[in-house]
Amino acid sequence: MDEITFKSDTVLSDVHLHTPNQRHLMVRLSGVGQPVFLSQFKLLWNQASQTDSGAEGGSHRAHHAEEEDDVLGDEARESGPYDVIKIEHTMATPLEDVGKQVWRGSLLLADYILSQRDLFQGRTVLELGAGTGLASILAATVAQTVYCTDVGADLLAMCQRNIALNSHLTATGGGVIKVKELDWLKDDLCTDPEVPFSWSEEDISDLYGHTTILLAAEVFYDDDLTDALFKTLSRLAHKLKNASTAILSVEKRLNFTLRHLDVTCEAYDHFRSCLRRLEGLTGGRLRFTVEPVDVSFPQLLVYERIQQLELWKVFVEPVTEPIVSADTAS
Repeated sequence: MDEITFKSDTVLSDVHLHTPNQRHLMVRLSGVGQPVFLSQFKLLWNQASQTDSGAEGGSHRAHHAEEEDDVLGDEARESGPYDVIKIEHTMATPLEDVGKQVWRGSLLLADYILSQRDLFQGRTVLELGAGTGLASILAATVAQTVYCTDVGADLLAMCQRNIALNSHLTATGGGVIKVKELDWLKDDLCTDPEVPFSWSEEDISDLYGHTTILLAAEVFYDDDLTDALFKTLSRLAHKLKNASTAILSVEKRLNFTLRHLDVTCEAYDHFRSCLRRLEGLTGGRLRFTVEPVDVSFPQLLVYERIQQLELWKVFVEPVTEPIVSADTAS
């Protein structure tokens, strides 16, 4: 495609917009007739650090950020298999299909995973709204099990294809990725074996019994969906048997609105208000503690890490009741 054209209701990720057209390779049409492209994102490590586990979870050697122009294309194709992650995706989609694109927030989350490998080592991880599966794939290079979840059979099939494309990355760590449907607008997981990507009872038991890390990236663009995500996060936290940490990636997007006649960031503001409400919950059996993450950690993926990209951690711990002695009670 020489030119990217889109309608009034079309959304295009900056990741794809800023990449030269000739570096996208169209590989097929999706199940709903959308052009699917293959892009290769350069990993700034060497093969030895990927296969040899050191004291720092692999001690990945970062290259200079000036290699940013080499995100895709000839140099990436000439790299070894451990130096790139291959992702199938669409471009210029309607709003309801934005999960089929690659977004900067997912690259930031994946970058955090690569720089904090000890945190994910041997863990069971659940990603909500996984989109193309990029973060889930890189989490599986160190985690034991990763539940890569979203909605829509076509999108989940794309996740499955991307996992197969990058099996060489996850094979060395022995991580398993399970693609499952998880709809934030429904209270229960789908267990109908006739439905693609449904949950088995064994999977549900493992999910609730072992998950300690939850992930979500670039899913805070619509207030109703943001509300549904936080409701789902709270519901899942109450079902997990262990204390957990949610890591949320968001881009603070500024938009001019006619309603305000000014530049605002309403979706981001709503996200922050949801964080405050979650932390302010009292009277339950869980305590939610919210902290921003310093994003100055080493960059091990090539992308534009703009200052509007943020990471937030939500620590979920059981509330311990104070012990009342007999003397105090009397």
